Amino acid sequence: MHDRSAGLKLKARKRKLLVTGASGLLGNKIVECAENDHDVTPLHNTKPLHPKSLRLDITDAAEVLKLFRSVKPDAVIHTASETNVDKCETEKEQAFKINVEGTGNLSVACNEVDAKLVYISTDYVFDGEKGNYTEQDTPNPINYYGLTKLEGEKRVIQDCENHAVLRTSVLYGWHPWKQNFATWVINQLRQNKKIAVVEDHYNTPTLADNLAGMAIETAERDLRGIYHASGSERTSRCEFARQIAKTFGLEVALIEAVKMKDLTLWVARRPKDSSLNTSKIQKQLETKPLSVLDGLKKMMEEGEE
Repeated sequence: MHDRSAGLKLKARKRKLLVTGASGLLGNKIVECAENDHDVTPLHNTKPLHPKSLRLDITDAAEVLKLFRSVKPDAVIHTASETNVDKCETEKEQAFKINVEGTGNLSVACNEVDAKLVYISTDYVFDGEKGNYTEQDTPNPINYYGLTKLEGEKRVIQDCENHAVLRTSVLYGWHPWKQNFATWVINQLRQNKKIAVVEDHYNTPTLADNLAGMAIETAERDLRGIYHASGSERTSRCEFARQIAKTFGLEVALIEAVKMKDLTLWVARRPKDSSLNTSKIQKQLETKPLSVLDGLKKMMEEGEE
């Protein structure tokens, strides 16, 4: 059910793998995908999801070093983050502490124990003026969340010699208790509720299982630097919602298209088109970025957790 790639021929050696944010959508998928092939230690801060999950406050540098010296991981996949874009805008100090200082603590600890660090970043490091961003494009975040994730990237590059940065976009998939855009759309439409979705906001939606496979393979391989690791297809948020409805047999007519300027609920600015170009990582990995339809089909086949 959680196979990374049906045709994965390379059998990687067993590694000692730490996963931060293991109770989140992506962290949970990484643990599920990796635990058969590797010695995985899930890490959480607030609520454990896995029986052998260890609590770690990544903002406590001494605590991070102590755990890393004890476990001596070969690789760390860092998914823990404050991802609530509006909360980052209103609680900047806390967002900086988690996304920048926490990432810095992990980078220093990884370097000390000679572990590879795979850092999950975001399309929101870009301003959204052009879209289809490559790794060569210059980041220019327009909200505080994007700024903290970019500063996190800088800490990783500066403090950890063996690193890879994976930027992703609009993560979706099943989770036991956390909602994301796709599950929100499904839940609302199943209750025959009308929803308003922006039609001029473009991304490259990413199935969490798919990114989990890419992140694990990056941890296994000698792959370094910055990569765009999202879904392979640019789409508007509204078109994505419509495709979700069609795939899950729900009523498309319940989805109302609105403009970004008409949304009054957002505190932070959003980049208009932060879609990512995944050509670079497609050449490197056997786990390929999925299209919107393929990702949603896989999600439907997998069934709810």
